[in-house]
Amino acid sequence: MNIYFACSITGGRELEGFYRQFVAALEAQGHIIPTSHLARSEALEGERVLTPLDVYERDVKWIRECDALIAEVSVPSHGVGYEIGYALTLKKPTLCLYQEGRKVSRMITGNPDPALRVEVYSTFEEALRRAGHFLRTS
Repeated sequence: MNIYFACSITGGRELEGFYRQFVAALEAQGHIIPTSHLARSEALEGERVLTPLDVYERDVKWIRECDALIAEVSVPSHGVGYEIGYALTLKKPTLCLYQEGRKVSRMITGNPDPALRVEVYSTFEEALRRAGHFLRTS
């Protein structure tokens, strides 16, 4: 499955280790993650060389081409919020994962769109299980 993984870049990288491990696990299962480079620590440097228009055009193309979008939303990010909204307008199955105890925007947690699932997790393994269930049932 082609999965667009959305995560915070400029909003904060405190979960970079989670992002990297999560993307690696999905790829090990045979999924294609065009945004896998965003999980790596070099993501900020690589993104800086692109113009805002380049990033926008690339990312909306990847969202249009994906089978599903999975977003880690524990760290607030304008870009991730936009990507989620864009995916939902295209009726893409969308999963938002967040760490237990984190505050998440009510625009996400209160959204009744049937294509959207919002799931809390307490461990990496639980996040991966929730993602697996989402991908099997989407």
